[in-house]
Amino acid sequence: MTRREARDLAFVLLFEKSFTDAPVRDILLNAGEARDVEEDAFALSLAEGAEEHLETVDEAIAAHSHKWAKSRISRVALAVMRLAAYEMLFREDIPVSVSINEAVELAKKYGGEEDSSFINGVLGGLSRQLASCAQGGKPKEAEKTE
Repeated sequence: MTRREARDLAFVLLFEKSFTDAPVRDILLNAGEARDVEEDAFALSLAEGAEEHLETVDEAIAAHSHKWAKSRISRVALAVMRLAAYEMLFREDIPVSVSINEAVELAKKYGGEEDSSFINGVLGGLSRQLASCAQGGKPKEAEKTE
């Protein structure tokens, strides 16, 4: 499975998580049984990481989605941004530009007409914040929770 395919799976897991309290690992296991979904370690690490840091990730999204309450953001857009924001905040092995690009591509594939530009704007704001923190370092709250 390519990294793009793995991100696609991680997005689906986070999207399904928005409908249930089940852990993403259980969602993946159930999907594997019901729909013959292939398990992937990278996809699971992304989805579980986003799930583990959901509060911090949602705070970062809220800080950059001006005038948009979380309840007004579609579940698709929210799942895409949660995945990308997790990568941007907690995964130093993934360049920020890759996270944003992959999120925009997921939004084009699964979201509504304007989701990709909205997601790009929110993640662009987060990217600029990260660049200004300690000369491209992670925000202090991300460092403390890793």
